[in-house]
Amino acid sequence: MNRAGEIKEVILGDLIRLDDIVAVARWGAKVKFGEEYKKRVNDCRALVSRFVAEKRRMYGITTGLGENVKRAIPEDDTIRCQENTLLTHCVSVGEPLDEEAVRAIMFMLLANMGTGYSGPRLELLERIAEMLNKRVTPWTPRHGSVGYLALEAHIGLVLLGKGKAWHDGILLDGGEALKRAGIEPIILSYKEGLCLTNGVTSVTALGALAAYDARNLVETADVVASCSLEVLRANLSAFSEKAMSVKKQPEQSVTASHVREILKDSDYLKKFGGRNLQDALSMRCVPQAHGASRRTIADGAEVIKNELNSCTDNPIVHPSGEVISACNADSGYVGIESDSICIAVAYLAKISERRTDRLVNEHVSGLPPFLVSNPGTNNGYMIVQYASAGLLGEIRLLAHPASVDSVPTCALQEDYVGMGYNSVLKARKAVELAEYVLGNELLCAAQAADLCRNDGARMSTVTSEVASAVRERAPFMKDDHYISPDLEWAREIVHSGRARGIAEKSIGSMIEP
Repeated sequence: MNRAGEIKEVILGDLIRLDDIVAVARWGAKVKFGEEYKKRVNDCRALVSRFVAEKRRMYGITTGLGENVKRAIPEDDTIRCQENTLLTHCVSVGEPLDEEAVRAIMFMLLANMGTGYSGPRLELLERIAEMLNKRVTPWTPRHGSVGYLALEAHIGLVLLGKGKAWHDGILLDGGEALKRAGIEPIILSYKEGLCLTNGVTSVTALGALAAYDARNLVETADVVASCSLEVLRANLSAFSEKAMSVKKQPEQSVTASHVREILKDSDYLKKFGGRNLQDALSMRCVPQAHGASRRTIADGAEVIKNELNSCTDNPIVHPSGEVISACNADSGYVGIESDSICIAVAYLAKISERRTDRLVNEHVSGLPPFLVSNPGTNNGYMIVQYASAGLLGEIRLLAHPASVDSVPTCALQEDYVGMGYNSVLKARKAVELAEYVLGNELLCAAQAADLCRNDGARMSTVTSEVASAVRERAPFMKDDHYISPDLEWAREIVHSGRARGIAEKSIGSMIEP
């Protein structure tokens, strides 16, 4: 159900998966370094030390940053310049990122700088790992990044005993937070201020969280749709293998297979289903709509996994002996895919909202008005559909791409900017809102299932267990009651992977590792 939550320790050195970053960021898994990780960090650092001794001209090490690349740094100032980098890059503003997001960025700092092409000391990376393992979370404002630099600077400043950080739920000065956790502050050396602030670390981190939750969302959508299709007495011929075989899109076949497997033991559908020759599109188009979203989310997850395992620093310290100024720090890959994830979850949400409307609409559902047995006096689930409509409107706004934007910076040295950070902020929010939309549908489907029990036919094993999970905290609505907690609980069943996990017990894993 929740593989990331079952991981207790992540050893860096081999391939990093989405499950690994989520395990550390969300579930507090410990971080350790494998021998290969330590070797490549130490080998790369030895090159940096050698090049500094040789007085090579290297961007951000013996030169200034950005447009200041044409200005050499006096040897006596090279160390001080690293701290100055953090101090002057702490420009993100506003409310802080949540703890999970900050921890994900810290994990990505370790992943990026540990590739063996960046050049920090192992000692610096050990401090970051200590902060993760001892739950020291830097206070990191969320607004004002074009794709890197600012958020990472706020995080890096705490390593120096400056800035602010949470420890044991208390916001403290950075030095005090380190002291209470038993962590020594560090003095930065050559390139390390640049290493901390450079690269697509914040973009990749937040994109990974969004992709992880989006993968769960699209699989859970199949489960939730199955709950609705059952009580709406769907014609499952639209989900047949024959129908799927004539369209060469494998993802829609996956959705159709999930629905068939979930509903295969539904006596209710065997007795009442298929009375309409052709159902409405929000019912019979589930394989196509969910399949399209599944393909886009899978593509996004794959691209983000590649970025998790990449060096996105600049300059690159190559084992060949070259120090190469390039721009692997561009956020285009993750930004474009995160914008696409926004569109994909909007697609899931829009068809889910329509199924919710059908559930509460007596004119098309065959169910009591607004899913309550005594309408008029009671509103039932009428306004749940309103909420989904409002959520969908907000998701549509988030589906406008951010990665197409560009504002030149740094005296035209950076005359093109990826803007991927805004894309990942949107993606996380879009997924969260879509989880509420799917949760609302699930809540209505569970109510409908209870109303259908008098028809004398058993619901499927999976849908019955999912409905039972809803009923743990969202009671059957006989008369109107305070409904807000019900919506939050239904969303939690979606977000946590519980609904998907219930289905997986019967039909097997729905997400590739």
